[in-house]
Formats: sequence, C-alpha cells, structure tokens
Amino acid sequence: MRVIVNQVEYEIPNQSVIADVLSLIDAKPPYAVAVNLNFVPKIKHHEFVLNENDQVEIIAPVTGG
Repeated sequence: MRVIVNQVEYEIPNQSVIADVLSLIDAKPPYAVAVNLNFVPKIKHHEFVLNENDQVEIIAPVTGG
C-alpha cells in the first residue's frame, strides 16, 4: 500500500502501523507524528494502523533562540 511520509512516497505492507514507518525511515527521537494532519500520541504508534494514501508527517522539535 502507498503512504506519503514527509512528502516522500513509500510502499508498505497492508496493516502497517506508525511504528513500522518510523523504523523504515530510521527516525531518531525526539519527534512528533501526525497522520492526515492529526497528531498521534507516542503511546499509539504501535497500534495506529495506516491506510492507503495516508499522509504521515514526522516532525522534529526546533530549538534555539
């Protein structure tokens, strides 16, 4: 199935969850995740099943002054 992660298209197996995508792109914490512009808490990353054409954004915090 096709999903878009940070504006890049990926083919992933059906029934994949957010944690699978984080592993696929080798995401390093800290980060926040949104699916179709909706924030998904970290405790849901292993159970939130993705759907065809979902848009996943993995956002790193910005620091500085």
